[in-house]
Formats: sequence, C-alpha cells, structure tokens
Amino acid sequence: MNASSPIPVRSPERKVEVAWFSALCGDDYEYLGVPDGSLRSNYEHCGDIVRTADRLGYQNILLPSGWIVGQDALAFASAMAPQTRSINQLVALRMGEVWPPMLGRALATLDHIAKGRLCINIISSDMPGTKESNEVRYARSSEIIRILQGMWAAEGPYEFKGEFYEISLPNTDAAKPYQQNGGPLMYFGGISPAAQDLCAKHCDVFLMWPETEDRIEATMRGMAEKAAAHGRTIDFGFRSHVIVRETEAEARAAADRLISKLDREKGQEIKDRSMDSKSLGVMRQDELRARSDDLYIEPHLWSGVGLARSGCGSAIVGDPDQVYEKLQRYIDLGIRAFILSGYPHLEECDLFAKHVLPRLDTVKLNEAQGRLVPDPVTPLTTAPRK
Repeated sequence: MNASSPIPVRSPERKVEVAWFSALCGDDYEYLGVPDGSLRSNYEHCGDIVRTADRLGYQNILLPSGWIVGQDALAFASAMAPQTRSINQLVALRMGEVWPPMLGRALATLDHIAKGRLCINIISSDMPGTKESNEVRYARSSEIIRILQGMWAAEGPYEFKGEFYEISLPNTDAAKPYQQNGGPLMYFGGISPAAQDLCAKHCDVFLMWPETEDRIEATMRGMAEKAAAHGRTIDFGFRSHVIVRETEAEARAAADRLISKLDREKGQEIKDRSMDSKSLGVMRQDELRARSDDLYIEPHLWSGVGLARSGCGSAIVGDPDQVYEKLQRYIDLGIRAFILSGYPHLEECDLFAKHVLPRLDTVKLNEAQGRLVPDPVTPLTTAPRK
C-alpha cells in the first residue's frame, strides 16, 4: 500500500460507520442464482433483515432501488423507521422518478418519522424504459440535488430555474427536514468522470465497489482532489459482500458452496437484468475477475459474486482476524463507511456481528435520539456539509 501522504477526508478520526444491506431487489440466496421462495423480496423478510441489523448494532442499512424485482425503498423505509431503535436507513433513490418538490416533501416527512435517522443514496441510472447519456442523467441529478438542498434550507419562497426544472414555490415549510443542518447526508457511487464530478460538487460520502487496494487508493486520491477544487472534503465508503467463518478454510468453502449450483448462463442473465450491468464500475470489476485464476482478485477479496450479480461483485473472505485486518487496511486508506452484505443476508449479518463488528471502532449511537453523535468529532451522519 502506498505510504504517501494521507488522503484528506471529511471525518479524520478512524471511527467508522458499518452498514448492512436489505435485499429489497430480490438479491438474497442460499445458492447464488438459484431462487428460494423463503428468501424472496417481501415486506416481512426484508423487514426482518432491517430489524436484525438494528438489534445487532449496525449503524446503517442500505435499502437498494431496483425495478424488475423489488419494493419501493422510500415507502419501505417509512414503514421501518418506527420499528427500529437506533439504526439509520440509507435509502437509494433514482433521481428523476419523482417530481423534485414532492420528493423533497416525502424525504422531509420520512426524516421526521425517523427522527433524523435517514441518509440518501443518490442513483443516476436510466429510468425504467429510457436510455440517456451520462451527461444528461448526471446533469439532471445535479439539478435535483440542488433543488432538494435549496428547499430544505429555504425560508419563505423558493425559486429554481435550470435546464430540466423550473420551479416556483411560494412556501417551503412543508419540506423542512428533521435534520436542520442541510438535510440528510447524501451518499453516491459511480466511477465515470461525470459521476465523480457530481459527487465532488454535491454529495457527502463517495461509495466504491470492490477493486484492488491500489485502484481504490487511486480513486480516493482523485476524488479528494476533485472535491478540493470545489472547496469541499468528502468521506469515502466501501460496498462489499463478506463471508466470515471461524477458519479461513471454512470461509473459502462457504464461498465455493455459494456458487456451487450456479449456471453461468443464468448468472449472466441475472446480471443483464440490472440497469447498471454495463456501467464502467461493473466492467472494471469484470475485468479484474477475468484476470484472476481462482476468482480472488487479491488476498481475501473473492469476485465470485459478480458471476450472477451486477453492482457489487466481490466479497471479503476469511476468518475473523483476516476479515478484520482487511477492513483495517481500508480504514488506513481513509474509508469511513462500510456497506456490507452476505448470503443469505440474515445469517451472514449475524455471523459478521458475532465475529468482527464488536472489534471495530464505530461511531456511537445516542439511544434517546437514535442518531449518530459526536465523539469527539462530528461523525458521518450529523456533520454540517462543507
């Protein structure tokens, strides 16, 4: 790992936010690519994942956005907020699906229901049934983010005129969020230049899919420079699957078992259903997997998940010490948020919480408010934007 100067991050302390994943888009299996009715995406099963992660002490949970299979993340989060004690919900939202003023009001309402335990994962993929250029999609997303943040901060009338939206609102009181420091934090992932520019200008946490450590470091340094050009600092997050067992042999065997019934053509079909299957980030992961002999693109980073899944395609695999040490290497780089998952999601959620989560220095939770609080610096989900 490069021993050069530290990458500037928004949260310099090594305390991290550890999130799990609820399979709203049908992404839950015992054997990858083999449908299992007991693990299908529904309110009861996905709700069990959220409640379990909350009980086990995870700080956040990603609620993904899909189309062909799945549930609406925003509606689902509204139902979950009163059922959880302290966990945040990271709600994935495709920009443009909802008229921005109405989206701002819906998010403000959810923020109040959750008493501030809300974050947003900005998605700029094509809307179902459409195909647009990167430039159009990210320009539209930029306007929507500006509208949301403008409405949440406005006192009195709010006006906006852009390329995609022209809005005149005589009163924005209904859009005031619970979080009065600029609204929910915005997480964003995307490796293309247009995607990185959007995050550098507007968002708070830049999410990355698994790649080799040298590539992760290079991406982080580039993003830190882009943010600095706009007078900002950002935090960095890492989205990965995880397979942890008491021994390395057991963990590797669990990884092999996961794909033991996978038909490769069926796996590709599952990948191709996703609207991000041809994105630059997915192709970079595919290229690394193609270069590996045993699906391990570097020690303890196994790319077998990408044989039947778009998006995040690799898992950290090993015994508790190996998984912990791998995470520490990312923390050394400046990663301050992890979004993890495993198959099946409930079982792996419990295993990671048993073997690794208590050893990580995580941001503390205020049980009375259910919000992340400073200790001793303002952590990820309450820091004012810079």
